Amino acid sequence: MKYRTLGRTGIKVSPYCLGAMMFGAMGNPDHEESVRIIHKALDAGINFVDTADVYSRGESEEIVGKALKGRRDEVVLATKAHLPMGDDPNQRGNSRRWLVRALEDSLRRLGTDHVDLFQVHRPSPDTDVEETLSALTDLVRAGKVRSIGASTFPASDIVEAQWVSERRGLERFRTEQPPYSILNRGIEREVLPACERYGMGALVWSPLAGGLLTGRYRKGLTPDTHRAAYGFKHLSDEHRLDAVEALIPLAEDAGMPLTHLATAFAIAHPGVTSAIIGPRTMNHLDDLLAGAETELDDETLDRIDAIVPPGTDIGTLDMAYAPPAIQHAHLRRRRIEERSAA
Repeated sequence: MKYRTLGRTGIKVSPYCLGAMMFGAMGNPDHEESVRIIHKALDAGINFVDTADVYSRGESEEIVGKALKGRRDEVVLATKAHLPMGDDPNQRGNSRRWLVRALEDSLRRLGTDHVDLFQVHRPSPDTDVEETLSALTDLVRAGKVRSIGASTFPASDIVEAQWVSERRGLERFRTEQPPYSILNRGIEREVLPACERYGMGALVWSPLAGGLLTGRYRKGLTPDTHRAAYGFKHLSDEHRLDAVEALIPLAEDAGMPLTHLATAFAIAHPGVTSAIIGPRTMNHLDDLLAGAETELDDETLDRIDAIVPPGTDIGTLDMAYAPPAIQHAHLRRRRIEERSAA
């Protein structure tokens, strides 16, 4: 396994990051098998593990903690907080009140006294970013966190956070975790260039486009998969399926499975440090590990560009972040009496 530097932290990580979202009730409830999957990934040279408190309501972190007993020092361990962990309105978000408690809870479940990377899982437009960065800075200074990062931040939010850190003498976001795949290339326009400008590592999630780039989702077929049971709209988007139908013969011409084409594409961008792979079963992991040595030549990348142009998103993932200006109609529509030009 080759290793890359995570932004300018000096931390060396594998180009594949093991995502732990599928370990626990929402994916694989068998703790022993999940532990074996984690161990096999580590034995293959993957040294980067990413989880979050919200994954199966803490169960994923507990499984990761079990798997890392006796191996903690060889792993770059990342977790996240922000999404709801209870009915209490303060058990979520990016406030100091919540982030401090969320980290303590994560450390207990993970069975460790620190994490190498603590990330805010989503932006919080209702929270001053200085409040968030100040809390995270204190956690770093307390020795409970080594580096801090963000996830799904728009480029403008990344720049604002960097500016606040510089002006206020606070810890900087060292990483960004955005969605990225052949079907979702929008971050190539501004997010990845911003990460490169500020020396941030990018660990991208959903390189298989939420399952579409496994080859198991085809036009006119009803897939019998674990993800299909959740009713995700992105799995039946006709435009996305059209692109998949064009990518399948491309992968065949290149002599590789579609999954290998997809993961190799994600780590080929110079702004990407690692791609998060999220196996649910040992077979899933075996397939992804088999593609670790895949290199895409320029001709193959040019053919991908012809199907999905650089900087283009074909549809959106159901779990993608949408800022308030997009979510709420009152923020994108003037009052009716103000809408005419005369």
